[in-house]
Amino acid sequence: MLRTANIGGSWAGSANTFRSAFCLLLSAYCLLAAAGCRRDMQDQPKMKPYRSSTFFRDGLSTRPPIEGTVARGFLKTDTEFFTGKKAGKAGAGASAVPAQTPGGSQPVGTTSVTGAAPQGAAAYPDDVEIFPIPVTKEVVRRGQERYEIFCSACHGLTGNGDGMIVRRGFRRAASFNDERLRQAPVGHFFDAITNGWGAMPSYAPQIPAQDRWAIVAYVRALQLSQQIQQGQPPGAQPSATSSPSSGGHQ
Repeated sequence: MLRTANIGGSWAGSANTFRSAFCLLLSAYCLLAAAGCRRDMQDQPKMKPYRSSTFFRDGLSTRPPIEGTVARGFLKTDTEFFTGKKAGKAGAGASAVPAQTPGGSQPVGTTSVTGAAPQGAAAYPDDVEIFPIPVTKEVVRRGQERYEIFCSACHGLTGNGDGMIVRRGFRRAASFNDERLRQAPVGHFFDAITNGWGAMPSYAPQIPAQDRWAIVAYVRALQLSQQIQQGQPPGAQPSATSSPSSGGHQ
């Protein structure tokens, strides 16, 4: 009986040893197979831009985007935020505004039924009159920073159109403190920054939409501050001695 038990134990030990050896060999095989599938990044199958390819019919490796493709972040569904125009009116832009008179006060041909040039929001019926973003202290401070970088050279630090390059002989910029621009809707200023106006070029490539609205918020703050310094309550009509609109680029 004892000898039989020893034989059984020996057989069981051999089976366990065989099983362990088999598992080790299988693991080694899997590791070798995985190593054989390894590919360095510099050897990966890919098409490099501007390199010719025989795979595509046009012989180019770079593929054009599918028609109608819009890059992430460029869909711009918020018309008022990205154009300053009322919904359905975004196709006009400042470039489509009729030519201004030599005085720059109103576009040619935009007269009302009574024959007088429209004023305030009526002169810019397609532009939004309400900010599409919350106007906070931080937004105004950001607008001040951007204004001093991009706008003050022409329009001056107080918005009177007497910036440094104007003092050096460049064409006088529009004064934000003229009643015409005090009454203009906020969308007009955004549109002018985006598309340019008169001698003023487009600043859309340099200034993101959020910063453009921040600048407009600061322009409104400038207008209020200058109006109070002139002794007029905010929203008051200009006196008879108020200066006419300049022929500047706004």
